[in-house]
Amino acid sequence: MAPGSPALLLLSLLSLPSLSPGATGCPAACRCYSATVECGALRLRVVPPGIPPGTQTLFLQDNSIARLEPGILAPLAALRRLYLHNNSLRALEPGAFGAQSRLLELALTGNRLRGLRVGAFSGLAQLRILYLAGNQLVQLLDFTFLHLPRLQELHLQENSIELLEDQALAGLSSLALLDLSRNQLGTISREALQPLASLQVLRLTENPWRCDCALLWLGAWIKEGGQRLLSPRDKVMCAEPPRLALRSLLDVSGGSLICIPPSVHVEPLEVTANLGEDLRVACQASGYPQPLVTWRKVAQPREGHPPAQAQPEGRARGPGGHGASDTGSGMLFLTNITLAHAGKYECEASNAGGAARVPFQLLVNLSRQQQLQLAPPPPPEPLHEAGSMAFRALGLATQTTVVAAIALLAFTALLLASLICRRRRRRKKAPGPPGEGALFVNDYSDGPCTFAQLEELRDERGHEMFVIDRSKPLFTEGPAESAEGTAPGLAQGLPLQPPAAYEIHC
Repeated sequence: MAPGSPALLLLSLLSLPSLSPGATGCPAACRCYSATVECGALRLRVVPPGIPPGTQTLFLQDNSIARLEPGILAPLAALRRLYLHNNSLRALEPGAFGAQSRLLELALTGNRLRGLRVGAFSGLAQLRILYLAGNQLVQLLDFTFLHLPRLQELHLQENSIELLEDQALAGLSSLALLDLSRNQLGTISREALQPLASLQVLRLTENPWRCDCALLWLGAWIKEGGQRLLSPRDKVMCAEPPRLALRSLLDVSGGSLICIPPSVHVEPLEVTANLGEDLRVACQASGYPQPLVTWRKVAQPREGHPPAQAQPEGRARGPGGHGASDTGSGMLFLTNITLAHAGKYECEASNAGGAARVPFQLLVNLSRQQQLQLAPPPPPEPLHEAGSMAFRALGLATQTTVVAAIALLAFTALLLASLICRRRRRRKKAPGPPGEGALFVNDYSDGPCTFAQLEELRDERGHEMFVIDRSKPLFTEGPAESAEGTAPGLAQGLPLQPPAAYEIHC
């Protein structure tokens, strides 16, 4: 048993006096020793509540904890050691350990972690040892451990890691031990190990190493001084190509570590698809090592703009969807094709020996009905005004004809309006048909007349008639005219109109 291991530390704590389960300041069913809380093998599904805030060492191993709830560890800012090995954790949320700025050791061995998100270890600036062995990790992405500047030991053995990206270990400038043994690594780049300026122990055994030109640097690095990082029993053994299988990388000459550049074939190079259909296009690539196949849609440059970078297309996930590059069958999948899918594509195959590309053209066919449905409605045709662009585009003779026609229409409209008004006036002046209660005015003379000159007559049917009698004076003499105070010369029959006179124009 290694000194300082979690099991040895736990055994030493068992000899200390403990608080009874459920005592004040100790979670139910747990045991507490000063600043240590031991809750292992209790079939817990979550982190138990009630852990004292001053706890420095917390044992939660051998339970069934599947998730760290957000903020569940926030009150435990004094933690120095946290043991969560042999649980059921499937993922670590970014910032899960954000409050543990004093944590020195974190054990996550034997869980079900399949991936690590960037930021999963943010806040652990003082962490020295990180156990991630025995999980289900498949790849380590760039900057996964960026927030661990003081990490000294990183245990990643017994996973299924196939890919270690070039910047996955960036930020680990203090790392002294890196264990990548018993994974599925076929190659590793020089750039991936460059950030490890303090590395003293490197374990790479029991990986299916592919001994080709991409691993040429590793053999040279080990011979030049990297051997000191490997134990005598740690050997990089080739798994392929078959002619080099089971041979140590150090025993293979550089001339035998070769790569075959890829070649690409796409058939056909142009396809016309109907709107709404699904499409599969195969891109066959060969080479050694097996090329990485990537489908991209080439962005068409606009007039006056530089060509844009190609966008990855890969496996389309729906109408207009863009997927990731396809590294398996080399097949481009497009579902529910729209007009946005039309254009130029490119299949690229790359490996350590080089890259090759083949263009592909996709045309989208529309039926007549679909064209009518997709076409925007035509704008209403404007009147041919003299200032419009359409009018100016006409010839001089045509312009003159149009203007004359408009003027003729306007003149005709005016004449019709005048005739209609004149007829209405005549209808108003003409007397209506004779009938009961009708009033007739005999109009035989010109000039003004008053009611004093009208004589009321009735015909045989009793209809009223008025006849003008010019022999009568315009105004009848009344009391008002002979009243006292009337000026001389204003007697009866004077042509001056009194204030109460009514005048009728006949």
